[in-house]
Amino acid sequence: MRRLALIVAASALALGGCKWFQNLGRKDNVEPPTPLATFAPTASVQQLWTASAGKGAGTSGARMRPAVHDGRLYVAGVDGSVLALDAGSGRTLWTVRDKQQRWSGGPAASDDLVVVGSLDGSVQAFSAADGSPRWSSRLDAEVITAPAIGTGLIAVRAQNGRLFGLDPADGARKWVYEQAVPVLSLRGNSPPVIEGDLVYNGYDSGRVVAVRSSDGALAWTQMLAAAEGKTEVERLSDVDGELVVDAGEVIAASYRGQLAAFNADSGRPAWGRDMSSYAGVAVNARAVVVTDAEGNVWAFDRQGGANLWKQDGLLHRWLGAPAIVGNHAVVGDLEGYVHWLDLDTGAFAARERLSKKPIESAPVVAGDVVYVEDVEGRIGAWRSP
Repeated sequence: MRRLALIVAASALALGGCKWFQNLGRKDNVEPPTPLATFAPTASVQQLWTASAGKGAGTSGARMRPAVHDGRLYVAGVDGSVLALDAGSGRTLWTVRDKQQRWSGGPAASDDLVVVGSLDGSVQAFSAADGSPRWSSRLDAEVITAPAIGTGLIAVRAQNGRLFGLDPADGARKWVYEQAVPVLSLRGNSPPVIEGDLVYNGYDSGRVVAVRSSDGALAWTQMLAAAEGKTEVERLSDVDGELVVDAGEVIAASYRGQLAAFNADSGRPAWGRDMSSYAGVAVNARAVVVTDAEGNVWAFDRQGGANLWKQDGLLHRWLGAPAIVGNHAVVGDLEGYVHWLDLDTGAFAARERLSKKPIESAPVVAGDVVYVEDVEGRIGAWRSP
C-alpha cells in the first residue's frame, strides 16, 4: 500500500473535520526498497547548485515543489516561509515568513503573483517582485496541492472536494464547484489545470472533471477508476497525481484504475490502459511516462497508448511523479536519489543524490534544467543533456 497517508472523514469525532494518518503501512511494508543497481552512465548531468529553502512539506503529506517563472524559483514551506530564488544560481532574492501559517499547497507563480495555500484553509497571494502581501482568502478546508493561475482566474482545490475560482486582483470568490469525496482516500489532491476556457481536476472518486472557467459549471466528467470492493480501503480509487492538458488532450492516471487520454473539449475517451498510480504523468509529443504504485516506471505511446517500455529497477522506492527533459524521464525516490531514464529504452542514464530525505513531488523542468525538492525543503538544480 502507498506509504503516504490515508484520510478518514471523521465528522462524528472531529466536528466535521478529518483525521489523517501519516506514513500508514510504512513499518508494515514487507517489500524493502530495491537496491540500486550500478550502471554505466550514458548521460552527463551537471549540478548547478543546491540550497535549503524553508522546511518543505515536512510531514504534512503535501507534495510541494517549486514554481519556476521568468528566471525565478518560488518555494514555500510548512514553517510559514515563502522564498524567491534566482533560478540560475540558487541565490535568495527575497524571503517572507508567517509563523502563524503552515503552507502546504503550492506555490504557483505568474508575472505578478505568488500564490500558496495552507493547512488551515487560507490562500495567500504575494507580490512576485518583492514578496509583499497582496491579499488573503479564506476557504473552508485545507489546501494540499498547488493552485493554478490563469487569465483572470486562480483555481484552488480544497481537501473537502471543493474547487474554487478566485479573482487574481483581490482573492474574491467567483465560483465554487463541489463534488462529494469518499469516506476514505489517499493523502493528496490533483492540482487543478487551467487551459483555455476550462479548468480540469482529478477527484478522489476516480473521476476527471472539466468545469467552465467563467462560472464553474460542469462541462464534462469521465470515470478513470470505479470504486469496487467490500471495504473502504478496497474501494480507494483516487485521481491524486498531476494530470496533463496538451495538444487537445487530457491525460491522467488513477489509483487502482486507468491511465487514460480524453479529448480536452468533450471528455471523449481516446485510449486507456489499466494502471494504479498515485503520483501523476509526464508527457511529450511521442510518449506518456507514469510511475505506478509499486515503483515501476512505464512509457506508453502518446497516440494510441501502446506500451513502449517498463523499468522495474526502482520497485518499492516510493517514486514521485516523473518529468521529461530532452530525451530523458526524471524521477525522485524515497532516499533522495534522482534518476534519469532514457526515453527510448527506459534504461538508466544518470543518477544523482539530492539528500537522504524522500522526494515525493515531481521534478520541475525549465529548458534544460531540472529542479528537485525533497520533503524538508532541500532543492537541487541540474542541467540535463
